[in-house]
Amino acid sequence: MTAVILVIHLLLAIALVCVVLLQRSEGGALGMGGGGGMGGFMTGRATADLLTRTTTVLAACFMASSLTLAILASNERQPSSILDQPRPVPLAPAQPGEPSVPLAR
Repeated sequence: MTAVILVIHLLLAIALVCVVLLQRSEGGALGMGGGGGMGGFMTGRATADLLTRTTTVLAACFMASSLTLAILASNERQPSSILDQPRPVPLAPAQPGEPSVPLAR
């Protein structure tokens, strides 16, 4: 399941990069094809609106797949916080030791 979502996630990332690169920085028509060079199929404004909507949908799907992958990854792992681990209990109480340096009297 994780592998399928990861492949979808990568495809969404590639599509999102491509759609963003097609847009003009100033919000005009297709950036790669020039100003409305689609042969009268769509106007510059319609192309910009289509690319903006496509970017929004792809970004929302990308975020959803990111959250899904994070949730799946957290469910597969054991808790790794030091607060969740039990504290080791000593087997015997500590005994006082001899001083390493003799005390001067």
